[in-house]
Amino acid sequence: MRLLLDTDAFCKLAICGVLVDAARVLGSGLAECGRLPALPHMLRRGRLRKAFGEVACDALIPFTGEVPVVVQASDAWLDRLAHIPAIDPGEAQIFAAAAEAGLTVVSGDKRALRALKDVDGFPEALAGRIVVLEAILIALCCHLGAGELCQRVEPLTRLDTVVQVCFSPGTADPVGALWSYYRSLVTELQPLVLWDPSAGGGT
Repeated sequence: MRLLLDTDAFCKLAICGVLVDAARVLGSGLAECGRLPALPHMLRRGRLRKAFGEVACDALIPFTGEVPVVVQASDAWLDRLAHIPAIDPGEAQIFAAAAEAGLTVVSGDKRALRALKDVDGFPEALAGRIVVLEAILIALCCHLGAGELCQRVEPLTRLDTVVQVCFSPGTADPVGALWSYYRSLVTELQPLVLWDPSAGGGT
């Protein structure tokens, strides 16, 4: 296992049909990724169906079978996150497992990342291995082409403000807009060091 996907990132990338491409950009196949054990259940009922719609969630369920369940982290890492309201138990499991095993995390939960940056030991353990959605979209623009990615992310324009802004018809330079959001996060999330999309081919 090399790459962990939080629920938000898994759903958004899969809805766009770029989950395999994103894993490839990050040097992994789906079989080398990890996801939360509750994800299939969450897609069948609950907040994900409200957020992404029943049709989209039903289409994502088969993908969960291609991605292994994340390894359980030790209490030594989990306990540091247990009483932080902004980090839910699922995110805690993802962050703790990544910190302990030296894995990369694709996360769409900015609220959790804002809290994580202040937790002792995590910025050092996860330096350069937190991949925000903006960063992977930059790399995918290079990998697939901005025009192709613009078509693929269309289902997300109603669900994600950054995608809506960066890939709207009025945005002449989607990559430049994504870089602007990404650089803002780099500053905001210090001392967490985010994965640099330049390393994945972003320009």
